[in-house]
Amino acid sequence: MLDGSEVAAQIAAAPEQLIARMGITITQYDADEVIGTMPVTGNRQPYGLLHGGASAVLAETLGSIAAVMYAGPERVAVGIELSCSHHRAARAGVVTGVCRPLHRGRQTASYDIVITDADGRRTCSARLTCSILAGPPGSALPNNGQTAHRLGALDTGAGCAATGSDSMRHGGRTR
Repeated sequence: MLDGSEVAAQIAAAPEQLIARMGITITQYDADEVIGTMPVTGNRQPYGLLHGGASAVLAETLGSIAAVMYAGPERVAVGIELSCSHHRAARAGVVTGVCRPLHRGRQTASYDIVITDADGRRTCSARLTCSILAGPPGSALPNNGQTAHRLGALDTGAGCAATGSDSMRHGGRTR
């Protein structure tokens, strides 16, 4: 497993992260619990509510960080499924996401992510499943550097490659 300071340093070193654009702050890096916050301001839909896609970005970011920490330095985590159920609207303030593992096996890891508003009310329940691969997936990720390999999907989106290219979602193979 990677420790939180290693992952935090890798994220900070990678340029043009979506988490910076969304205003996401990771407040706790722990293999059993990753916590982060995101402002509603700047992440709203046209009706003034927190955009569901923003909640998905927060959820995938937290789950991806947890999966990267679990995978360790010799393996890589790539997303294979993200599901989000939106329970209530957040209109202002900051939302907080708490990510905990549901399953951590040799080939997959699944995480439960609960997002709450500033009053502690659940706004979104999410689940992220990542495939744990032996070694970096080659040149499918940009920059071909170690940070890009382990956190490659963070370079392009939110976390694991669940929202990345087809070649990433299919383990480097195209359909």
